[in-house]
Amino acid sequence: MMHTKEWTLMDITNKDAQLQEIAAVLRSGEVVAFPTETVYGLGADATNAEAVAKIFQSKGRPQDNPLIAHVATRKDVHRLSKSYPHYVDNLMDAFSPGPITYILPSNGTCAENVTAGLETIGVRIPSHPVAQAILRACDFPIAAPSANISGKPSPTTAAHVKDDLFGKIAGIVDAGQTGVGMESTIVDCTKDVPVILRPGGITKEDIQACIGDVLDHTPSDDFLEKPAAPGMKYTHYAPEIPLVLVHGDASHMQHVIDTYKREGKLVGVLARSSMEEKLSADVFVSLGSSLTEVAVHLYDRLRSFSKGTMDVIVCETFEKKDVGVAIMNRLEKAATKVIK
Repeated sequence: MMHTKEWTLMDITNKDAQLQEIAAVLRSGEVVAFPTETVYGLGADATNAEAVAKIFQSKGRPQDNPLIAHVATRKDVHRLSKSYPHYVDNLMDAFSPGPITYILPSNGTCAENVTAGLETIGVRIPSHPVAQAILRACDFPIAAPSANISGKPSPTTAAHVKDDLFGKIAGIVDAGQTGVGMESTIVDCTKDVPVILRPGGITKEDIQACIGDVLDHTPSDDFLEKPAAPGMKYTHYAPEIPLVLVHGDASHMQHVIDTYKREGKLVGVLARSSMEEKLSADVFVSLGSSLTEVAVHLYDRLRSFSKGTMDVIVCETFEKKDVGVAIMNRLEKAATKVIK
């Protein structure tokens, strides 16, 4: 077990010494978890293949799964990519810094294990002030997937990171709970019309309002063999016990709960707060009242169920509209079973 240094940076005022220390650890080729506005990322120097390899090792992440390079400015985006369609500048005007990742033609600056050998690179400009401060202190791109054991729910607090990775990485930067709560929207910008590869807090409707036409990704066998973006090929976001998604109203959910109860199972429920008075189970965990709150709380609430507490989680489903598209994308990847 390695020593894991912890820093607390709830803001960056008068924290230059700590920021330089974090940058020095990253510059030395080690891995540090840090906050972004979406989830906590597990960062390493994206130009250093040996440092990036430690990300895969600590997470247990398949090495054919590409990583996202985080940078501080649009000028840094240009340092990592070749020419790209003009609409990318319009998207960056509207949404960057922020929770959106652009798949662009790579110029080879980042290590090959960042791109998983592809000719493209995923690049994001995070808006979180601590992430921005770390990137500026480093002055190199930071490759950073979510800071969790591969397959588990992504971390939205430093405590989640410690649960998964303490003693496996060089450092953890604690800046409290993240804001968006789900990973960035990923947009393939290598074609004349952009394609959404992973939905997120910036929705298809947001992108359409900015630039017009945008397509949803339709997976192919070839794409799944060599995915261009994270989250496309492997199981993700799963809690420690089976997760069952139930389409339908409260009465249908209660029928499913009762069926499991008759089998002698302890049943936990994950749903919006408005469902609590309508459902009877062993444990009810609220996701909040609005879809925005559901997105923010989803991973934390999934992590609240651990082995030995419940036998199954019965979860409400949501309309695939606006941020509901991203919520259902994560739930469907995490689910053991879907009941309609």
